[in-house]
Amino acid sequence: MIPVLYDYWRSSAAYRVRIVLNLKRVAYDSVPIDLTREAQRTPDYLSRNPQGLVPALDLGATVLTQSLAIIEYLDTAYPNPAMIPVDPLAGAHVRAQALTIVADIHPIDNLRVLNRLTEQFGADQAAREDWYRHWVVTGLDALEVMTTSSPGPFLGGMAPNLADACLVPQMYNARRFGVPLDRYPRLTAADAAASAVPEIAAAHPDRVRPPA
Repeated sequence: MIPVLYDYWRSSAAYRVRIVLNLKRVAYDSVPIDLTREAQRTPDYLSRNPQGLVPALDLGATVLTQSLAIIEYLDTAYPNPAMIPVDPLAGAHVRAQALTIVADIHPIDNLRVLNRLTEQFGADQAAREDWYRHWVVTGLDALEVMTTSSPGPFLGGMAPNLADACLVPQMYNARRFGVPLDRYPRLTAADAAASAVPEIAAAHPDRVRPPA
């Protein structure tokens, strides 16, 4: 069975999984889940992912959720190219870079959090965007320092890895929300290098957006 990715074109979590699937040349089918129409809350989708989040990767015998868990599975099942170095210290460093985005920026800037700011505290669009930018800047400030010793054009070094798969979607979202990026020369250079890789470019939201 060809894996089926339950996807939302602008979800950064789904975007990073698309990147890894493409880099590893894993063929897959895509089923769009429109978060703006709450398709993630339907009984059919919740039967696959009880959290009601994207992405989910249906392998036939089981469904995987959580983008980093999916990527780690893919890295084990399809070892080349490696997304996480085998060396324990190098692997820990790459995971730390990735988690700075995945654990410290993304969850508190997620659409459901932004919606809650409005529902519970009456935040308008300007307040939501200010919240978003604050946490992006906080995370990218740290990540820029964490990556100054990287030897290659990519965040992961001489080839894109898990850190780059997480960086590219985050930089895309940072631009959407008008976050100034001139203070992050290393991150913008790594993002440009990764975005020029055909497999990564093919995962861009503009390339996978369903027809209106």
